[in-house]
Amino acid sequence: MERSRLIQAAVALTAAAGLVLAGCGDTDPSGGEERADLRVLATDVPQIQTLKKLTKKHFTAETGISVDYTLLPENEAREKMNREFATQAGTYDVASVSAYEVPIYADNGWLAPLDSYVKADEDFDQDDVFPNLASSLTGEDGKLYAEPFYGEGSFLMYRKDLFRKGGLTMPPDPTWEQVADLASRVDGSEGASGICLRGLPGWGQNLAPINTVVNTFGGAWYDMDWNARLTSPEFKKAVGFYVDLLRTHGQPGAERMGVLEILDRFVEGKCAMMYDATSLASSIEADGSSVKGKVGYVPAPHDRTAKAGWLWTWAWGVQQASGNKDSAWEFISWASSKEFQELVGQEVGWTSAPAGNRMSLYEKPEYQQAAGAWYRQEFTAATDSADPRNPGVGPRPYQGIGFLGIPEFAVLGTAVSQQIAAAIAGQQSVDAALDKSQDLAQAAAAKYRGG
Repeated sequence: MERSRLIQAAVALTAAAGLVLAGCGDTDPSGGEERADLRVLATDVPQIQTLKKLTKKHFTAETGISVDYTLLPENEAREKMNREFATQAGTYDVASVSAYEVPIYADNGWLAPLDSYVKADEDFDQDDVFPNLASSLTGEDGKLYAEPFYGEGSFLMYRKDLFRKGGLTMPPDPTWEQVADLASRVDGSEGASGICLRGLPGWGQNLAPINTVVNTFGGAWYDMDWNARLTSPEFKKAVGFYVDLLRTHGQPGAERMGVLEILDRFVEGKCAMMYDATSLASSIEADGSSVKGKVGYVPAPHDRTAKAGWLWTWAWGVQQASGNKDSAWEFISWASSKEFQELVGQEVGWTSAPAGNRMSLYEKPEYQQAAGAWYRQEFTAATDSADPRNPGVGPRPYQGIGFLGIPEFAVLGTAVSQQIAAAIAGQQSVDAALDKSQDLAQAAAAKYRGG
């Protein structure tokens, strides 16, 4: 693929959502101010805000390397990052890349491999990083292209008090059939919906949980020849199950609700169950939550596969065009280290420590005490989630669990998610939604079939 086409593909990663790049950040590295030793582009989330606050006092003081952060909301950061890496502008040395971008960027030669740095840095302890997470950040060439800052899986959260009231028992490793049955039995208890699930369109919204259902029901987006499979019996059964569950026992207006909306409903006591990200547990158990201390956590429901659930991470990658790769690794080695987690735990609080990336965090009594309600299942989700390279039944030509690791997926996934949201809203049947989606998927993969 020629360079102009690569750039177009990268821009398309977020264009479908109508994103507009905001010209804001901490500083503009090209704006004439004194240049920092290292320039970092990252998503503006609490974990990275904490990192920024601790950088000068600890990392810069210890290494002499100053860091200039540009922090943006996720969609704006992703848009800026896509353009930066596609053009290899070299404006930023390090960026917070996700499990979605890494295989795409690596395949295009936009990221610097980190294997030699890892090998030389004995203190970093790569073996402590969750293997599934490391696998998701490894290219097709077997090289490691990013290190996780924090990670998350998915699990099922349920109201123990409502289950006791209804004489119900949650299985320790539930199937989706069991979840649907429980949802029907607990629906309406104290005014709560049987289950809350994402219905809002978006490849990172309703398709994230839906894809895990598709995987465990035996479906796949494409066969090994890149022929679309969205109208296969397995794919139809999975999407039909999800849509029917939401329409019969889910929250009202589900097609307008994403992760934040259903989290709010759960915290307010309006959901008996919720299947979503492990990272939500700290909000569910926070002071002020109406369900604090009333929630149980079990693995992601499954069907034909022995396990399910997604795997996600924001990780640190080095731009291939960076002239400061050695300094970039020093920063990554610090920011993704066990020592940094300890630092956050001591200075900010253990529930603020970036979790889901290192096994050793879950051995610390301090973290076990602070995250006592959920840390065991969070650990299980990280160690025993689906394999990003083989998440379902049978082979597939793409990598990913809750997404497809191809540039076209941001546009394709957004379009398909809109069709499914329309089915959730009752505006069309699941069959009609998937017939339209099949055509979109077939067209999106034409180049992979050589067409």
